[in-house]
Amino acid sequence: MRLQDKTAIITGAGSGFGAGIAARFAAEGARVMVVDLNEGAAQGVAGEIGGIAQVCDVSSAADVAAMTQTAMDSWGRIDILINNAGITHMPKPLEEVSEEEFDRVLSVNAKSVYLTARAIVPHMKAAGAGAILNVASTAGVSPRPNLNWYNASKGWMITATKTMAVELAPHGIRVNAINPVAGETPLLKSFMGEDTPTIREKFLSTIPLGRFSTPDDIANAALYLCSDEASMVTGVAMEVDGGRCI
Repeated sequence: MRLQDKTAIITGAGSGFGAGIAARFAAEGARVMVVDLNEGAAQGVAGEIGGIAQVCDVSSAADVAAMTQTAMDSWGRIDILINNAGITHMPKPLEEVSEEEFDRVLSVNAKSVYLTARAIVPHMKAAGAGAILNVASTAGVSPRPNLNWYNASKGWMITATKTMAVELAPHGIRVNAINPVAGETPLLKSFMGEDTPTIREKFLSTIPLGRFSTPDDIANAALYLCSDEASMVTGVAMEVDGGRCI
């Protein structure tokens, strides 16, 4: 029960890594808000773990404000924020990515971190404590060709994490990131372009431990970084990647 009585907002928690984190946090005693653009997915996960379902487009200031207000009305405080929601563009030469695709990737992967910080950090400052976790990617450390603007958005998240950590440390707020390698999530096919045994084998050959990451892998890392066990850890971007970035 390492998160006993803690409150946690987890975005993109209707599936994949976010759903895994939500389930693990609830099992460890946290009260969890399952945030997702897909209402049915959010309700499904929330129902399984006894959490609150919240529909939110994390690139919308109004939606993020409403999400924050619901959390404060329900709990009176926000102890943990996990910026997990993310999207990618399909693999293609950088000059072929449309402006619409670029704007959407940066809005969901980067602007959302700004919007949630603007809405939630004041409450954490008032409490004198808080933990923020940004789910970045190995793509922000060791980028692959044809995912240029997705790579850049995740590199942005890593830099944002470090500068947030430095600025917010005097207020008792810790900010960290995790860098998963691709996993069995709805985004896997998008990363690879197409999902075939040959492409999977080629992708897995770049991961020394020889497998994709799982929601449990990411949830375990997130649990540590958001728990009091990591009270001296801030500004790190932890690679949970089977050795991919070595």
